[in-house]
Amino acid sequence: MYHHDILKLVVSAALGMLLGLEREMKRKPLGLRTCLVISIASCLLTIVSVDASLVPAGAGTNVIRTDPMRLAAQIVSGIGFLGAGVIMRRSNEVISGLTTAAMVWASAGIGIAVGAGFYAQALFGVVLLLISVELVPWVLQRRGPHVLREKEVTMTIRLAEGVRASDVLGQLPVLECRVERVRNTPSGDKVFREFTVVCLVERRAAVTDLFDAVAHLPGVVSVDVLGS
Repeated sequence: MYHHDILKLVVSAALGMLLGLEREMKRKPLGLRTCLVISIASCLLTIVSVDASLVPAGAGTNVIRTDPMRLAAQIVSGIGFLGAGVIMRRSNEVISGLTTAAMVWASAGIGIAVGAGFYAQALFGVVLLLISVELVPWVLQRRGPHVLREKEVTMTIRLAEGVRASDVLGQLPVLECRVERVRNTPSGDKVFREFTVVCLVERRAAVTDLFDAVAHLPGVVSVDVLGS
């Protein structure tokens, strides 16, 4: 019995490590250690929940005294607080961290599955998770609809005195940058004027190339680019 429980913890740690490595390689807030802790702890609590519900009845049989998954049910609901902690709203109104939060929940689910003895299902679940967050987006960005092959790039452009924003915006399509939103940025500087523009560009396009092109436009004093 104890050897079996140790095997569950080892398998849970290995599967949690796979999910954590995927997040770690993308330098996300939730990484290897967090996924390991969540997966192992969820597995341990599931083992305790299942074992504590069984009462020896003699002749090598057990009787179920309480709900074997009562602790596991609390894990699923309680892990949401940890997932909410990695969801952030950036200054450019972009919400990030949703996939990482989902990975927190998935790590707990993998630990519960292994703790309950569903090894094959847990392994297959991890494989599907990795395919979903790595392979599927990669294929869609290259073979999917055009809208899925675009990415948002936010630029804060500072203009010299007397230069109109329309003069700069009119040249962005030439740079293969489709303007989606424009927002005026309040500035206390009376000489310079700032505005923020959200552009859609091809995912393969390098942000550094766009930065160099915009920075050399007539009338542009400086430009800050936020994108990947």
